[in-house]
Amino acid sequence: MHFLTNELKFPPVDLADAEGILAMGGDVTPQRVLLAYQKGIFPWYSDETPILWWAPDPRFVLYPENYKTSKSLRQTLRKNLFTVTFDHAFEEVIDKCQNVPRAGQDGTWITDELKETFCDIHRLGFSHSVEVWQDGELVGGLFGTSLGRAYFGESMFSLVSNASKVGFATLVPQLINRGIKLIDCQVYTDHLSRFGAKNIPRSKYSEHLEVLLDFDSLQGSWKNWSKEDE
Repeated sequence: MHFLTNELKFPPVDLADAEGILAMGGDVTPQRVLLAYQKGIFPWYSDETPILWWAPDPRFVLYPENYKTSKSLRQTLRKNLFTVTFDHAFEEVIDKCQNVPRAGQDGTWITDELKETFCDIHRLGFSHSVEVWQDGELVGGLFGTSLGRAYFGESMFSLVSNASKVGFATLVPQLINRGIKLIDCQVYTDHLSRFGAKNIPRSKYSEHLEVLLDFDSLQGSWKNWSKEDE
């Protein structure tokens, strides 16, 4: 186990243990979290544990061109039951992602410290929210971080059946339009596998990042993306 210091530096991802834990400690400043994503690493811990940094093998990803929807979801989309917006209520979305209970889960990885970090990253122009509304109420949503031509999914919530699915289904075409080639889903879930996500070797994931995270594209170019689509 590698123990981080105040230096903004991570060990090579192939030093992660069998579970995928690479390092412990350090901090979760926006600078460190953004550096972690560029290296193929993400924070995942709770208030009861130290800060843990992960680089699992395999890595669960969705190639946008492989995205698929079920017949029932396509029918739901055609009914226009929801209104979907982008970056209109980031803090409210992340608050609900933190606090809305999920079946089979005890607690959350979104600590108050991490919530503030992602709000800062949002203000820098890199983290973005998707809001799903029904009758003026926020009933679903998700948020993630965009660097270069990669999108790192963070969390989603749903208070009404299909709300988060509609949000994700609306997001993917936006990502494609902006040249996103890889959606990082981190670790396997049945939910995202139904959308076409799959496991790939960590080495292949790292190769993708080397190509997709070219320096010139790390400029937060989506800072006003919600306004562009109104």
